[in-house]
Amino acid sequence: MTPKKILFACAPFDGHFSPLTGLAIHLQDQGHDVRWYAQAYYADKLRKLNIHHYPFVAAQQINQESLEPLFPERKKIHNQVKKLNHDIQNVFIKQGPLYYRDIVEINEEFDFDLLIADVAFVGVPYIKELLHKPVFSVGVFPLNDTSKDLAPSGLGLTPSKSFFGRRKQDILRFVANHILFGPSNRMSKVTLKEYGIDSEVFIFDELTRRSTLVLQSGSPGFEYKRSDLRNNIRFIGPLLPYSLNQHRPYRIQTRFKYDNIVLVTQGTVEKDVNKIIVPTLEAFKNTKTLVIATTGGSKTQELRDNYPEENFIIEDFIPFADILPFCDAYITNGGYGGVMLGIMNKVPMVVAGVHEGKNEICARVGYFKLGINLKTEMPSPIQIKRAVTAVISDKTYTRNVSKLAREFSQYNPHVLLDKYMSELFGESRIIYRKERAQLV
Repeated sequence: MTPKKILFACAPFDGHFSPLTGLAIHLQDQGHDVRWYAQAYYADKLRKLNIHHYPFVAAQQINQESLEPLFPERKKIHNQVKKLNHDIQNVFIKQGPLYYRDIVEINEEFDFDLLIADVAFVGVPYIKELLHKPVFSVGVFPLNDTSKDLAPSGLGLTPSKSFFGRRKQDILRFVANHILFGPSNRMSKVTLKEYGIDSEVFIFDELTRRSTLVLQSGSPGFEYKRSDLRNNIRFIGPLLPYSLNQHRPYRIQTRFKYDNIVLVTQGTVEKDVNKIIVPTLEAFKNTKTLVIATTGGSKTQELRDNYPEENFIIEDFIPFADILPFCDAYITNGGYGGVMLGIMNKVPMVVAGVHEGKNEICARVGYFKLGINLKTEMPSPIQIKRAVTAVISDKTYTRNVSKLAREFSQYNPHVLLDKYMSELFGESRIIYRKERAQLV
């Protein structure tokens, strides 16, 4: 394929940025001119990846660290639907025209051939319809496109096959579209209309519909069946962050002393260690279970002081690829990348997450019996201990997660991306091999 000019873009959060980095480096290796429009928060990471960075200029300086300072009212919103509406309107819909303004300026300097963005990047309709550029959107969380076979996305509800269950889903979709998320829908339609873009669907459906292709991280086995799946959606296997492989492999020196090893994390965004980490430590104090807790840098030393038991390892960060192959269970709040890694390493999970769309991820873990969904953000120690015991002792979970791991292994994201780009540009596909650091 002749070299192309490719612009990456993403919503300014780690879960939207990191999964795209492996694709960007791969395309760079193929000789394409890869550049990235992203919040200044990611400038240093892009510099280390040797990717040209275009920072937000017109767009608001939102990132995962600035949410509370920029929107202090958000902390006071405890209702899940109200918080979702707040975020959809302020963090997403209002940013679309600002992203467009920035990218118009970028295009004057860098007349790109293709935009690759995460599927929540609300600049997609503007770039596709006004700049007339092809767009590959990358699904970095479960498919949230509305389907007649499913309850509305965002509520964390699993599919029903019964007559009355399906009618309930129909009613819920109507209620969600016109009442629960009605204010966000109306704002989205008005905002797009101001730029001459007619919209009759929810903003996130609009992003899927307008994309040339949606490249969905994962595989069909981790997604609910839909009879109305859009024909522009392609599964490409699990997408994981690119790593420079500059760390020494993390070794668990004491693992043979314990009956089981459990990894627990809340990701990097959730700062309240009392949600999952503390109850997990309480659950397994002075037991024959080794608990490895990663804090994302939140209160690490305080936790070490409060929990000095020798069966606890508490670190800011640990490369999960080093640890998960040795684990018997994985406790997480349901971050999509972490769940992908858990599946790839065939580790049954205990998940406890509700907000920021994690309820949809956790619901799938429970529905496909890859683990146990506790359906809360604040599980008790006894809930965690019982769930961990269950996923370790009941081999159904291990069998299911191992089966899905085998399905994952049948997809090569880089080869598939090359294929779809070749089809887009009408060029024969040539696969190049080049030695680079591996994905973790």
